[in-house]
Amino acid sequence: MGMPLEFNTMIVTKGKEIRIKDNTFQLVKKGYRLYPLDIPLEVRKAVEGDSIGTGIIEKLIMTKNETIIIYNLISLNSTN
Repeated sequence: MGMPLEFNTMIVTKGKEIRIKDNTFQLVKKGYRLYPLDIPLEVRKAVEGDSIGTGIIEKLIMTKNETIIIYNLISLNSTN
């Protein structure tokens, strides 16, 4: 039996990100998702929304049908 896996090329937060420290955030997503590591990715609050900045994923953890990403926000487009 196969494992469902989604490949993502942007970080979509839906406002559920948690600040760990300074510009480092944690985001928990349902399901197994694969993201590129150590390269700049667009960060958005919604898939169809405007870009709020750029982030670099530093750590990716897949466990119990969820994916946890730790990312560093390297630029911010808006303070809203």
